[in-house]
Amino acid sequence: MLPAPRADLKANTFAYEVTPLVKPTGFREYDARWLFEKEINLLGVQALGMGLGTLIREMGKEPRIVIGHDFRSYSASIKQALIVGLMSAGVEVNDIGLALSPVAYFAQFDLDIPCVAMVTASHNENGWTGVKMGAARPLTFGPDEMGRLKEIVLKGEYKPCPGGAYKYVEGMRERYIADLADNVSFTRKMKVIAACGNGTAGAFAPETLERMGLEVIPMDAELDHTFPHYNPNPEDMQMLHAMQKTVREQGADVALGFDGDGDRCGVVDDEGEEIFADKIGVLLARDLSSLHPGAQFVVDVKSTGLFVTDPVLQENGAKTVYWKTGHSYIKRKSHELNALAGFEKSGHFFFNAPIGRGYDDGLVAAIALLQMLDRNPDKKLSDLRKSLPMTWSSPTMSPHCDDEKKYDVVDKVVKAFEERAKSGGTIIGQKIRDVVTVNGVRITAEDGTWGLIRASSNKPELVVVIESPTSEENMKKMFEEMDAELKKHPEVGEYNQKI
Repeated sequence: MLPAPRADLKANTFAYEVTPLVKPTGFREYDARWLFEKEINLLGVQALGMGLGTLIREMGKEPRIVIGHDFRSYSASIKQALIVGLMSAGVEVNDIGLALSPVAYFAQFDLDIPCVAMVTASHNENGWTGVKMGAARPLTFGPDEMGRLKEIVLKGEYKPCPGGAYKYVEGMRERYIADLADNVSFTRKMKVIAACGNGTAGAFAPETLERMGLEVIPMDAELDHTFPHYNPNPEDMQMLHAMQKTVREQGADVALGFDGDGDRCGVVDDEGEEIFADKIGVLLARDLSSLHPGAQFVVDVKSTGLFVTDPVLQENGAKTVYWKTGHSYIKRKSHELNALAGFEKSGHFFFNAPIGRGYDDGLVAAIALLQMLDRNPDKKLSDLRKSLPMTWSSPTMSPHCDDEKKYDVVDKVVKAFEERAKSGGTIIGQKIRDVVTVNGVRITAEDGTWGLIRASSNKPELVVVIESPTSEENMKKMFEEMDAELKKHPEVGEYNQKI
């Protein structure tokens, strides 16, 4: 049996070749992510597989699992090491090969298999790897499961078990595309940009959209694990600006951008304006609540306040709950409430029946958006955008903060803003309307301008988001106040992008 992992191994040493390297901080709130070779080695991945197999049996689940990998130069080798560990723990592995995360989730239903392990670093830059896991479709692990998995792996409590097996499943890509495309058609002619950032979605998105009768212009759809143009992250302004340029050049109706593992969707409209995913969520909620009056929605704390104040949603009787940011949290809350849909500002969209199966899928979100346009044949997406009440929103901004320090920093920031509110203090020169601490801190001024600071769940970063319903000036003032609070903590570094 493998020895218990260590976190202090150096590459190119004897110990590195015979001992699992696993940095504890790689176990995140709802998935696992490490810098490959620096924070985890192949033996560490094997230990993770043994730990996951042990946990599956401990949870009383049938020991059968779907496994896939994204398009990075090292993902296949990481998947093989994970498979060895899973089989050692007595798990039947069903390998679907190169896949999107939603293809792996789909395969759980299609093959009637309870568990999933998708090797992907999602939108993280090259060098990162990770695994998204679940044992109760359509849900993925949350903090309880991840905490127990961490304990099993780091303490070397994994248990070898006979009965492990391996199957390679052919044709899952075609079955997934057919499931999405074969029963969808549009009465409206639409020209669509499919922006894939040279990530895995390039092998899935353009063909799926074409099979529905759309005119599709692939953009950076050739698979290239060096990501030569930009990181495939539809929340990153570099990718959005590239989408803007292509929409304008091609005269397209919309540009749809997919992240590295295809579970998120970003949107640029026909005028080349990016519409952040929370605003797309409001448009979709308007459309869906007109078809399903009184529909329940779940959104993350990074999302616009329009879900509560929008007059169309109010008229349709839509109900919205704000919840913790993170695909596992929103997915689980949407499932618990039997919500029609859940939305995250990062571009994760979750649709329950009759639209989807409850998991996040960038292509299912894209289809829902296109169907909304099809139901509004006299309106462009830009018209729908302009119909929303005006707000000024920031992109997601992420200053660096080490994994070992970020939660402590956020705790101090939360305390500072809570004390300010309790003592009758102000924010941007106004009374403080409320302070929400369900996930970091979201502080709202009297005029509805709000700012959020939370710890990133999957990178050594903090997350800052700002919105004002009154002016761009107040949005900038709120950012200055939030940033000033962060500058009190030397652990906080440079931002990836700013307003």
